[in-house]
Amino acid sequence: MKGHSMKSENRVPWIGALPKIGIRPAIDGRRRGVRESLDNQVMNMAKLAAQFLSQNLRYPNGQPVECVIADAGIGGVAEAAACAEKFRREGVGVSLTVTPCWCYGSETMDMDPLLPKAVWGFNGTERPGAVYLAAVLAGHNQKGLPAFGIYGRDVQDAGDAQIPADVQEKLLRFARAAMALAIMRGKSYLSVGGVSMGIAGSIVDQPFFEQHLGMRVECVDMTELVRRIEEKIYDEDEFKRAYAWVRKNCQEGKDCNPKSNQRRVAQKDKEWETVVKMAMIVRDLMGGNPRLAELGFGEEALGHNAIAGGFQGQRHWTDHFPNGDFLEAILNSSFDWNGIRPPLVVATENDSLNGVCMLFGYLLTNTAQIFADVRTYWSPEAVKRVTGQKLTGPSANGLIHLINSGAATLDGTGQQTRKGKPVMKPFWEITPAEVEKCLKATRWPSAVYEYFRGGGFSSCYLSRGGMPMTMSRISLVKGLGPVLQIAEGWSVEIPAKVHRLLVERTNETWPTTWFAPRLTGSGPFADVYSVMNHWSANHGAISFGHTGADLIALASLLRIPVAMHNVAEADVFRPSAWGLFGAQDPQGADYRACANFGPLYA
Repeated sequence: MKGHSMKSENRVPWIGALPKIGIRPAIDGRRRGVRESLDNQVMNMAKLAAQFLSQNLRYPNGQPVECVIADAGIGGVAEAAACAEKFRREGVGVSLTVTPCWCYGSETMDMDPLLPKAVWGFNGTERPGAVYLAAVLAGHNQKGLPAFGIYGRDVQDAGDAQIPADVQEKLLRFARAAMALAIMRGKSYLSVGGVSMGIAGSIVDQPFFEQHLGMRVECVDMTELVRRIEEKIYDEDEFKRAYAWVRKNCQEGKDCNPKSNQRRVAQKDKEWETVVKMAMIVRDLMGGNPRLAELGFGEEALGHNAIAGGFQGQRHWTDHFPNGDFLEAILNSSFDWNGIRPPLVVATENDSLNGVCMLFGYLLTNTAQIFADVRTYWSPEAVKRVTGQKLTGPSANGLIHLINSGAATLDGTGQQTRKGKPVMKPFWEITPAEVEKCLKATRWPSAVYEYFRGGGFSSCYLSRGGMPMTMSRISLVKGLGPVLQIAEGWSVEIPAKVHRLLVERTNETWPTTWFAPRLTGSGPFADVYSVMNHWSANHGAISFGHTGADLIALASLLRIPVAMHNVAEADVFRPSAWGLFGAQDPQGADYRACANFGPLYA
């Protein structure tokens, strides 16, 4: 890494300003005493909420989230309209109403059907903020505009300028989910190629993206990569720098092909050139590249405003050209030859549904995402039979082998640390030394040619154990629509001998994460086998941290029911209307509420 600057690049390659959080201070509209006595308290509550959110939330570019406060307290329809107009001018994408007092519910509420909404009603006795909260939520439910209700557990004094811990948690949970929704709206999913090997998730369902996510789908044939390579529609100066960086920092691994089928060094060098160009081109296709306009390629310079994408690869590409493993692994990572930067979201095999879950995880955490096959459940008995050793500790109940054809983010090595523990960080926290460790922990073996006739190189590493992780997956069901599955757990380490024996039975050239889900003792989380047996597809998106509660909140905003999760009941947070669909049957209520309100953008 010496001799190359690792200065962070904080531009996100999407068109349009990042959305802001709008704070709506609601107030009792009665003047001549009542309103005047509340003005300062109401506005101070709004300022407190704005300060808290800006201090604790960041955009994907690392900058603090911006908040916009209405110019005056909202005591009736006119002031609500003035606030809505200000929010439109300021680019507000999330709505939070706050109040410590009684207000006129349906006259002061936010009526924009596309803005995700929450109401924080102060729990105090001097003024009935909780009564307004209940009244306005009833109005939201009656009008079909679901809103999250935030109400502190403990009574506070009227002058208390503190936000209780339970209110803080709900504010952040709502805001993270709502900002994710607002950021993805209007962006694109770029489908590079079509359906890979009949995988259902790569049958890109455009109505799902349009109606549930507010996104469009852009399609580009893989021959566009051939055109750009042959016609040199890329920055040749950058390519030279990128190629030199790759050959210095991306160490080739073991060639597992039979000796009679191994390729000459000169041929592998050509494949390295091609895969580096592929990475640059897919990046340019997604977000554009102003440098191309300077080179005379104005149309190509624009890109497709893609916040996520997928590369089909197999088999129409990989039977003839080098595989997409390098482009997917390096683009999904938080660094490359240009330094430390925001990761992209690129799905292997164009599995758009897994790509969506990667996008959810990225927008909720600002960290890179692992794309993996949910490949094998290893029971303790099977491990003992195959290796002669007994699983102990976190892996004692068995493991799920997350392994994919070389396309997982290099952040997934676990070589970044916080307080001595392995983590995956937002790019602005990553150090050059951690980048170097991630690269050194990764090898790039030659592709196994019986899979990839066109060659290429697969990223190969073993994730460090002890990282909290959340695996998720969206599946489409005819007659039902999208459903989400969530499994929180941890990466685990197993003895080196056991790892080697198990991975050699699959493919030793691919990256591995050993995953132990948190068990509840019942249903799909009765044991590790049940988690694997209930998983709805061959892929999973793996995010650092236990983010299941945030995913549940986001899914409710998007009207996507959750089929299974192992999140504690106390941490589940959805709009208040969900309880009216069956408070004693929360999973069934989720399905009924999502069906009743329907896709957000339909």
